[in-house]
Amino acid sequence: MRPIESGPEMDAAARVFEGCVGEEDAGTRLDIFLARNTSEAYSRTYLQKLIRDGDVQVDGREITTPGKVLEIHQRVRMVVPPPRGQTLEPEDIPLDVVYEDDDLIVINKSRDLVVHPAPGHYTGTLVHALLHHSSQLSTIIDHTRPGIVHRLDKDTTGLMVVAKNDTAHLSLSYQLQKRRMKREYLALVHGLPEVETGTVDARIGRDPETRFKMKVVNSGGKKAVTHFRVDKVLGRSHALLRCNLESGRTHQIRVHLAFIGLPVVGDPMYAPGLPDYGLTGQALHATRLVLEHPTTGREMAFEAPMPEDMRSLVERLETGR
Repeated sequence: MRPIESGPEMDAAARVFEGCVGEEDAGTRLDIFLARNTSEAYSRTYLQKLIRDGDVQVDGREITTPGKVLEIHQRVRMVVPPPRGQTLEPEDIPLDVVYEDDDLIVINKSRDLVVHPAPGHYTGTLVHALLHHSSQLSTIIDHTRPGIVHRLDKDTTGLMVVAKNDTAHLSLSYQLQKRRMKREYLALVHGLPEVETGTVDARIGRDPETRFKMKVVNSGGKKAVTHFRVDKVLGRSHALLRCNLESGRTHQIRVHLAFIGLPVVGDPMYAPGLPDYGLTGQALHATRLVLEHPTTGREMAFEAPMPEDMRSLVERLETGR
């Protein structure tokens, strides 16, 4: 689906999306189609509310039934109303804190946790949890996303660094921009790589047909480079890869691995129709983070093991159980 400019008949802050149902989405429920093709991580409950409120049309007709089954080539139009005024309130949400001092917090993010508030996720985000955890968070970049230096997708687990003051935030953002902050991911994929190590150097841009998705593009887009190596071969049809980024594009690892025929297990957007083995999101985990401390300059390295559901699946595939 692609975003278009808001027309004069609606609030200029509203977002309007239009798209065409492709072959892979034919026969899919309307709410699932929208959830599958939403990079903004709108919750399915929120999308169902939009549908029931009359904010979604199919072929020009208002549809208020989330279970409406879509047909190929149908046109879907969704209006996301502007966010309502809101004050961020702390929420007592458990955090897995790996390290903390006066300048930064390193957390191991859980699955199904949205990083910051967005339509459909006005509460229950990592930002709300951080506000409860600490009264000191940087706001120099964006006061609606206090402390957030970089993001992980909703269902991607693993290590994130959070800035507790503006000086730390500027330092960490600079390290990220200059590629001095190193991030390593574990990705469980369908298929077996033909090489032990490899690099995907391919530009990434919005999918013109489904604008909530990203895709490899021949022109335009942004340069993106992903390095990978095989950590484990799991039976005859899966592998565990270690991935390192030279850039940080939206969905980069998921897009690049799908592009070379190794889609991430459990990825509803880039591995549709493939077995998810009961996972509730993509099997992608930020396992290692290396940075320079913003005050001391000392190199710091952190590691986080795979979440239990991903670890258990890796063992099952490895043993053939």
